[in-house]
Amino acid sequence: MTKIGIIGVGHMGSAIIKGLKKNPNNKIITENPVNPCVDKLAKELDFEVTNTILDFMSKRPEIIILTTPAPITLKIAEELKNISKDTIIISAAAGISYLDLKKQLPNNAIARIIPNTPVAINAGTIGLFLSSDIDQNIQTKIHDFLAQLGDVIAVKESQLSIVGTIGGCGPAFVDVFLDALGDSGVLNGLPRELANELASSMVKGSASLAYESKLAPSLLRDQVCSPGGTTIKGVASLEKNSFRHAVIDAVNAANQN
Repeated sequence: MTKIGIIGVGHMGSAIIKGLKKNPNNKIITENPVNPCVDKLAKELDFEVTNTILDFMSKRPEIIILTTPAPITLKIAEELKNISKDTIIISAAAGISYLDLKKQLPNNAIARIIPNTPVAINAGTIGLFLSSDIDQNIQTKIHDFLAQLGDVIAVKESQLSIVGTIGGCGPAFVDVFLDALGDSGVLNGLPRELANELASSMVKGSASLAYESKLAPSLLRDQVCSPGGTTIKGVASLEKNSFRHAVIDAVNAANQN
């Protein structure tokens, strides 16, 4: 049984809990201000809730995940200063550097991650930064632990911002695309539920093929586009309406710090 502590049960904390609860060997303890919504979720998913850091620390978690807002993350890290040196700290707080966290917790192994909400169904995209000074066995332990939640992609710390934008904001962009595909299905006579199911299944399959094959998206596109066919005509319409530029612009806008 692995005892996992999660500080902050907001949208991301809740998604991580849901993914981790799929493994019966995970025992979840959380710390969050008193909140009826969190208490309700705890009853539904069967995890423990504490309301103070002292109470939380008394549970002796082996791994602590910080999903707190950036402005309070360092304060919470400071309150954890008496935690066992063997406790692994994983921070999902954007904008709080490894060195900032290390100053507060110099004796602990610290990792930074940028996850996204599909971790709730163990299909997340998780950008992971690990400092080279962390023992290799602990690095492997952190990677394997996070792999429960989805795909773990090792990156430089300087890359976490754009990784978070594409991996973290990307699901919202895809949802807009899915919604538009659903609308097009309804416009052409499909019931809404069927249109949405069709769009979701298509995106899931296309994304899986791109991920598994490692082929460039342009090559996969060309495999579908017959000369003079319907698909290339649709692609030409996307280009005419600046679809590609809209995506790039959305990422750039979201990545402004």
